[in-house]
Amino acid sequence: MPKRQLLPKLGFILVSISLILLVILLVLSGSIAINLAIAQSEFPHPQAILTLGGSPDREEFAAELAKNNPTLPVWVSTGSTRDKAQAIFEEAGIPLDRVNLDYRAVDTVTNFTSLVHDFQTQGIRHVYLITSDFHMRRARAIAFFVFGSRGIFTTPIAMSSKQPPETLLHVSRDIGRSLLWIATGRTGASFNPKLHNKVGMTHSDQKLHSS
Repeated sequence: MPKRQLLPKLGFILVSISLILLVILLVLSGSIAINLAIAQSEFPHPQAILTLGGSPDREEFAAELAKNNPTLPVWVSTGSTRDKAQAIFEEAGIPLDRVNLDYRAVDTVTNFTSLVHDFQTQGIRHVYLITSDFHMRRARAIAFFVFGSRGIFTTPIAMSSKQPPETLLHVSRDIGRSLLWIATGRTGASFNPKLHNKVGMTHSDQKLHSS
């Protein structure tokens, strides 16, 4: 086939694929929005506190929030070491049987994918989401697709920081990985060589008091 004829056909194919993907994304987003509206209506108040690891300040903030919400369990996804986290919550007077430390996550996407099944099985449909303000836009985007696809609503609480917001490139990349997880159950984290040493972390440290 002459090159002049091939190029327009390839362009048409690419445009068609892009339109199909866009339609799929719009339909999926609409379905998730409905799931979240139902979850918020049925569970207007958060049932748990989820803190994304990255700074001990986030765990300290979570401990203070837990003091003001004494019935809510606390989950920390790949945060400080067990000893350090234990000290933070003990100092705040939080009973250790309320605190779940989970170390399966290796990045922000897996902060959500590693816990979504646990929340589902425990009937948790609404959680406080704690992270730093510069990180919140990406965290909320991931939560929308990962948690939202399973009907789990998040109420974000951003901690103030002096760092600039993460770029839209980071957000778009992790939206793509979230969509990959919805479609295949995989996040693509194993393709990042920087994470290979973390992938071996287990669930053994989930409970502060379980050692």
